[in-house]
Order: sequence, then structure tokens, then C-alpha cells
Amino acid sequence: MAYKNQQDFINALEKAGELVRIKTYVNPRLEIAEITDRISKSGNGGKALLFENTGYDFPVLMNAYGSDKRMCMALGVDHLDDVAKEIENLFKLLSAPKEGMLDKLRLLPKLGQFASWMPKVKTGRGECQEIIVSNPDITKLPVITCWPKDGGPFVTLPIIHTKEPNTQTRNVGMYRMQVFGPALTGMHWHKHKVSAKHFNEYKKLGIKMPVAVALGGDPVYAYSATAPLPENVDEYMLAGFLRKKKVELVKCITQPEIEVPVDADFIIEGYVDPAEEMIWEGPFGDHTGYYSLPDWYPRFHITCITHRKNAVYPATIVGIPPQEDAWLGKATERIFLAPIKMTMVPEITDMDMPIEGVFHNLVIAQIKKEYAGQAQKVMNAMWGAGQMMFNKILVVADMGTSIQNYEQLAQYVFKNLNPATDIYFSQGPMDVLDHSCSKLGFGGKMCIDGTAKQEEEMVDSFESLVPSTKFSGNEILEKFTEVKKVNASLLGKHIPCLIISVEKNRVGHIKELHQQICSSIAGMEGIKMVLYVEHTVNAKDLPTAFWRFCNNLDPKRDQILYQASSKTNPQKNIACMGLDGTRKTKEFDNFQRDWPNIIVANEETIKSVDEKWDRLGLGSFIASPSLKFKDQMYGEEAVVE
Repeated sequence: MAYKNQQDFINALEKAGELVRIKTYVNPRLEIAEITDRISKSGNGGKALLFENTGYDFPVLMNAYGSDKRMCMALGVDHLDDVAKEIENLFKLLSAPKEGMLDKLRLLPKLGQFASWMPKVKTGRGECQEIIVSNPDITKLPVITCWPKDGGPFVTLPIIHTKEPNTQTRNVGMYRMQVFGPALTGMHWHKHKVSAKHFNEYKKLGIKMPVAVALGGDPVYAYSATAPLPENVDEYMLAGFLRKKKVELVKCITQPEIEVPVDADFIIEGYVDPAEEMIWEGPFGDHTGYYSLPDWYPRFHITCITHRKNAVYPATIVGIPPQEDAWLGKATERIFLAPIKMTMVPEITDMDMPIEGVFHNLVIAQIKKEYAGQAQKVMNAMWGAGQMMFNKILVVADMGTSIQNYEQLAQYVFKNLNPATDIYFSQGPMDVLDHSCSKLGFGGKMCIDGTAKQEEEMVDSFESLVPSTKFSGNEILEKFTEVKKVNASLLGKHIPCLIISVEKNRVGHIKELHQQICSSIAGMEGIKMVLYVEHTVNAKDLPTAFWRFCNNLDPKRDQILYQASSKTNPQKNIACMGLDGTRKTKEFDNFQRDWPNIIVANEETIKSVDEKWDRLGLGSFIASPSLKFKDQMYGEEAVVE
């Protein structure tokens, strides 16, 4: 369904019991983010929050997409899988053989629907231009500061419009914008993004690049801006398809080359000059749960701000998962399963991106396996496809298990896994936000083939033993003082994997430790994998340990394979894969990049929110999630010293 505007969506959320209005004053600097963090982690995403008293002329809407129900409401569906089914049916119709005239006639109504999804440019002005501020000052908007070491306030839910100068092809993306002054922000588009390619074309031509930023409007716009579409597909066509109504656009006031949604709450118009020096932007508490560190990005000069009457400023925070962005990611996982299946990987039947993997870090794919090597075929196809090129850890399973039941999945994968032959390593482009890579945007990848093996894939020399469920890890703790915790609980669930918290103190420490543990500790023969995490991380807290592990691992660089003859059968070999998910340093790892800190609220903000909690109307007191992570920080700055 199509919402008339953002206010229409707010009304729908309130009617459904999915919104809380907060009338007590809350400071957009740190306090709004802290309250939202508590609510978003309170179970099933909590409620959407409308902060009506911000000290500015505009209320702030937070956590609007932060649950399965609200994500479905935003997209106008009962279930996210409904969109995938519709896309799949459309693909099948378009690709089916058209043998006769009747077959072709049956296609005409669907082609008419295509036309109804295409955006339309209206003449005149739109609701988004009811108020025109020709002397713009973005500091008069309630732009939030999310985390204590952020470089400043950031616009966090901007729908950014650019055009390729030669073809005039539109791109709609979402890139954070740090506010530097009344008419100046950064424009944080990574080198892999389409808007960055547009910027490079303007640079070649030596002309300024017009840009417009929309905030608010139909909630489907913000989702479409984050969707991993091919470069030649208009994001507003996807929005029209999702809302079942074409998006109406209007030309900007000072940047008429750019069209923006009629129903947006705010439009920020301006330009980027490719000839101008870039600006030092960041740090910013990012969706990885770590600060993304400062770097040079283009300057965005604001030439005009327009807004509708009674506009509401939409924003989001990202940080240690789960946050609102997890639900946006879940929508992409479900919606884009059909295009992946129909165009690239026909054998894929399902896909899952666990929250702890923060999108690209960990992807699970389920396939209908019919021949040897099919998991590797899928691996190569997925790593070569769109934004899936940023994936770091890919787990492939077949139809013998459910991939949404993680315990059952792990049991199945490890049962089928030979650590020496079924884990594949590669390297390639990585998310610029991945701090574990030795080089920015380029690092290692790993595929775990957890499918049932066919005859050609069997290795007769490997012996798979079942470890004792009574293995406690106490001997490891006693023998190695640098080991602070051992989590052997997965063995009791028939998952032969250990998680070990270790304090590194020398070069090559984890590699040496893994070999020693595997060779000298009784009961290790049946264990197929050991995950090493920081000594500050509680190895027995699985969600936190997996989140920290996935972020800190470069699989190709940080893998240690132990192989030896089996003690029970010397004719057979055993193997155990060690993966080093600890932080990397110059001293012990020859790691030459800065390492970021995890994102934690400061004590002043936590105390301030604690004191006003009873006046917020949010129910029983919720303690700050940051309290759990304070002991995992290295100092207080965004960069670990």
C-alpha cells in the first residue's frame, strides 16, 4: 500500500499500538540515541518513538522500521516473503516461453503494471516545498549526535539523489552526512557506491555535481534507497512496485536537474564540487558495532532547504546489534532472495543473514544440491554478485536442515564438515567499514561447505570422531594462563566447536596456542573448529562472542589448520580449524591500520536518561545496553591505542 506521506505512516503506527509519543524534553545530542538503543534492544525491536520535545521546531521519529511488524507495515505487506513470491511470479511470467498470440496477450496487463510503477515528474511545486528556506541552516533541524566519540551530528536516514551527468540516470542511495556548519555537510559515499561513480564522472567533466537529499515521505523510499539494486534500475521503480502506486516527483528549487518525492518532509538541496578539497569526516558509531574511523570525503554545500508544514525529522541509530537496521537488512534478505534465485543461483532455496553477522560478515545459503562441487559453484556466483561481493563468511547447507534453526544448522554443517578440505579461502573486495582487513576495502573471505558430501567429494584419509560431551575445557585453562574462558557448551549440543577467550602477548601467539591445544589437550581429537576471541569478551555469551568474532576476523589471514594422525587409527588423519577473531595490533600482528573501539554510551548520558526515564512514558525501567560492554573497551577514544 502507498502512504500519503510520513505522517500517514505515523498515524498507522499509532493506531496499531506500535508508536510511543515522548513529550518530555530529550536532547538530540546523545540522549535520543541512548533511549532508542534501550528500546530497540528490549525485545522484538520495541516500539517506534516520536520525540515531540527536542528543543527544535520539529519532532524526531526513531525506530520506525525496528521490528518485523513495522517493516511489513512500511512495505504494505503481511509477511516479507510475500514480496519475494510476487517478484518470483513476475520473473516466471516474463521468462516463460510465449508460443502463441494468447500467451503474448496474457502478458499485456503485467506490462501495464510496469508502467504504473515508473516514477512520474509533476509540474509546479510539491508538499515538500510548502516552506522554502532560501537562506538554509541545517543546524536548525534536530540532527542527532548518536555516540560520544562521533565527529558531530549526523543525518542518518538521508535519501540522497544524484544523476550520472552523461546519461542522466538517477541513483537514490543512503549515505550518512556529518554536519560541519549551517550550509555544509560531508557526503559519505564509499568508492564502491553508484553516487561515488557519478562523482567521478563530474570530476572528469570539471563541473559541479547537483545533489538533493530527501527526509521522510512514504517509508518505502528509505528502504528502496538501501536496496541492493543493479545500477540501471531506478530505486523509485522498486518503490512504485512495493507501494503499488507510482512515485510522484517534483523538480528541486535551486537544483532543478534533480527530482525528489512530492510527499517528503524535508528536501536539502545543494552541490558537491569535485575540484574542491575533501573534508576530514568521522568518526561515526556504525552498524558494525564499532566506530568507523575518519577519512576524507566530499563536501556537500547546501543551497536551499524546503519542507512541508508540520514536518517530522526521521532518523536512526546504528551500533552494537540488534538495532533498527537489522530489520531493514532482514527485508532485503527476504525480498532479494527471488532475484538471486532466478537470475544467478537457481539452486538456492533460502538465505539467512544472522544479526550478529551485521549484514555482509555472515551469510547462510541453502541450496538444492544435485552434484559434487555445487557448493563451490554457489560460492563463486554469490561472491561475484552485486553487494554480495562484500560477504566475508559464507556457510552453504543443503535441504537436509533448516537454516533458520541455528542449533540444528550447526549440528548438520559440522556433521558434514572436514575442516581440512571443506573450508575454502579467497580474497576480494570488502566493505570499507570492515576494520579487520589489512588493506582498506580488500581482504579475505571464507566459505564453509556444510552440505552432505557426494562420493567425489569424500576424503577417505580423514577420520571424523565424536568429542565427549563431558569435555569442559578446564585443562586448557589450567595449562595456558593466557586463556581466560573456554566455552565448551556447544559440545553438549553435538556441535564440535570451542570458543576461547585469550589475551595475546606475543607475535604468532594464536597460531602457536592453537597447535598446542590441539596436540596436547585430551579430548580435542573430535573437535573440528576453535574460535578465538578477545580476553575481554565472555566466550560463554554466544551472541556477543559471535558478533566480536565476525568483525575481527580476516578469514584468509587468520586461519590456522591443525592436522595430525589419529591416535585411535594412525592410518587416518584428524583436523581442527582455528580462527583468530581477536583484535589485531602492530606489535603482535604487524597490523598497520588503526583499530576502532566498540561503541558505548558515556556515563553522563546514561545517568541523564536514567533520571528522566519515569517521565518518558516508556514503561518499566530499562538499563543501558552499554553497561554490558564497558569492560570490553580499550580506552575511551574511537581509535584503540
